[in-house]
Amino acid sequence: MTRTHRLSRLSLPLLTLLLAFTQAAPALAVPVDALPVSAAVPGGVAVLPTGIQAVAARYRESRVLLAEVDGQQYAVIGIPLSATPGTHALELRDAAGNSRSLNFTVTDKQYVEQRLTITNERQVNPIDEDMVRINRESAEMNAAFSRWDESLQPVLRMRAPTEGVRSSSFGLRRFFNEQPRAPHSGMDIAAPEGTPIVAPAPGVIVATGHYFFNGNTIILDHGHGLISLYCHMNTIDVAVGQRVETGQQIGAVGQTGRVTGPHLHWSVNLNNVRVDPALFLLD
Repeated sequence: MTRTHRLSRLSLPLLTLLLAFTQAAPALAVPVDALPVSAAVPGGVAVLPTGIQAVAARYRESRVLLAEVDGQQYAVIGIPLSATPGTHALELRDAAGNSRSLNFTVTDKQYVEQRLTITNERQVNPIDEDMVRINRESAEMNAAFSRWDESLQPVLRMRAPTEGVRSSSFGLRRFFNEQPRAPHSGMDIAAPEGTPIVAPAPGVIVATGHYFFNGNTIILDHGHGLISLYCHMNTIDVAVGQRVETGQQIGAVGQTGRVTGPHLHWSVNLNNVRVDPALFLLD
């Protein structure tokens, strides 16, 4: 029996998984000093010992960061806010090509509501012309969030990107002018306009721009699917392709885009999923 014939007899989900592993470059475990806080909830991060020396891992069809601490390998998995509580599966592959499934439990978490009044009605109900721009910008940002750069060494415990009042705003069910919108996907840090914003960890600037909702924005790739986002900035002090180190200034706090006052919106993306930035903070 030929290899093609054998593959044709596999179920479609299993065939899709095997092809995905075959096509993806090995995501070898990277040594790190510390892991993020593990919180297996919607919008959280599951930190799981793999039990094997895996060279690749996937969750919901996305590659997953593999980290090594003190000789132990862990999968660091971003869980989407839309995830249903219950049993979830991580798929692992070793160097010999053997695959195994590692189950973990996602528990429920209820996020509170946030109601904001926006004076610019187009920031709540964009017109057709705005939607063309919004769709273009969304495509640019999604391309940046889906990156996977194994040449970069991720740091999984970060310093705060700016000084200010941190809100527990991640996951809030938001209403703008009493109209429901997508949950809040980052942490808001309120600070006076012009307050420096610094890189919370090393990385490469992969996108900058002035976006309809986000205002002046930077996207910073830290490697292996760990990517951070900075919005509503007053100034952008870096350029695409530039490498930055922890503590290096990348811009300043502002109130551009859809805002009610000066602050930094900071998001952390892991395996192309927005997760709670608080889980990565050093303090």
